Amino acid sequence: MFQSRPGRVRWRLVAWLTVIGAVSYLDRVNISVAAPTIAREFHLNNLQLGWIFSAFALGYAAFQLAGGWLADHFGPRRVLTLGALWWAVFTALTAAVPPGLTQALLVFLAVRLLLGMGESVMYPCSNHWVAHWMPNRERGLANGWIFAGVGAGAALTPPLVAWIMAHWGWRSSFWACSLLGIAAAGIWHWMARDRPEQHPWVREEEAEQIRQGIAAPEPGAPPAASLRRWNVWGLTAAYFCFGYVAYIFFTWFFVYLVRVRGLDLKSSSVYAMLPFAAMSSCSALGGWISDRVTRRGHAYAGRCGVAAAAMFAAGLFVACGAYIHSAGMASLILAGGAGALYLSQSSYWALSADFGGSSSGVVSGLMNTGAQTGSAITASLTPLLAEHFGWTSSFLAAAAFCWLGAILWLTIRPGAVAKVEISTDRLRQRGELQDR
Repeated sequence: MFQSRPGRVRWRLVAWLTVIGAVSYLDRVNISVAAPTIAREFHLNNLQLGWIFSAFALGYAAFQLAGGWLADHFGPRRVLTLGALWWAVFTALTAAVPPGLTQALLVFLAVRLLLGMGESVMYPCSNHWVAHWMPNRERGLANGWIFAGVGAGAALTPPLVAWIMAHWGWRSSFWACSLLGIAAAGIWHWMARDRPEQHPWVREEEAEQIRQGIAAPEPGAPPAASLRRWNVWGLTAAYFCFGYVAYIFFTWFFVYLVRVRGLDLKSSSVYAMLPFAAMSSCSALGGWISDRVTRRGHAYAGRCGVAAAAMFAAGLFVACGAYIHSAGMASLILAGGAGALYLSQSSYWALSADFGGSSSGVVSGLMNTGAQTGSAITASLTPLLAEHFGWTSSFLAAAAFCWLGAILWLTIRPGAVAKVEISTDRLRQRGELQDR
């Protein structure tokens, strides 16, 4: 089933990383759909829900570097398998909180913190895998597809969780998500290998294509040299801005539709799908555009220019959506903001793999620490701003972070790795022409 054509194994593994990413977001976003019901059952207010949302983000952020180190030292196959099993267990434990528990808030905080710790390995592992399996010229598209799973999982969450809740209650939705995590972990462990040469399905043609397409590290450069460069810290700061904006959709958007826009469970679950469907489609599209422009010899425009323009557009959409009175039209415009934001997603991860090389897990872990720190802040700051200044101010703050992220992207330089990639492509094209 998986080896019908030569040269396709890496893309089949990309497809399964997309599935695992979708399951991971199903496990983290389900609580935002169940939040109104949980709040009523355990007598929680919006600020306390914000703490619960932040607990996940803090656990996720705190262990990004550890997750990257584990991926670099033990390989993404084992680490991601164990991580997926971990988050399946803690998703199930969320459902196990007994009704009427007086200290339910503390239990939810602890469980969500530990869930975030387990999920922290997801994207450092995927980026380490990309750095060893994907030629430089394909990394934008590969990361675009992998992060399409974010939108797909989050888009499926509202209708799926709402449907299960309507029939069997909110706890059953968490049990179902847990089972999906276990299945995803088992299939990944069966399919994946840490290096192309270790995989029995990879033929020599594909292995050679991968080897030729990965730029060699600079001679004499220590593995962690990239951590001393502005490129990595600029990426981290820009990804902080990205994470601040994205996490509003993953945590507060469903609650916003129910409590502020006055939609019922069914209608809000439909409208809540829109931003995530836009994220899924635009993530892959952004990766494709970034790779196409980069291959034409415009590495700065392909990686940095595309990302900067996308984040600037996202800010415009989010700012405008905050002022629309119609719930349906506001959802569409805000979904446009989420989609524009995710046009930039693959550029972050493509460049972190390029800059990191053999330490790509640690470099991408550091970068993602920035995003998840932003996520933790927005989870608690969004309801605080809304309470004191109105929900419009919460979205305007998000728009401002979009524009700051766009400015930061303009200060980053792809550097020698991108130049090697472009030169390699040109040499390969010239050789093909001579063969003809």
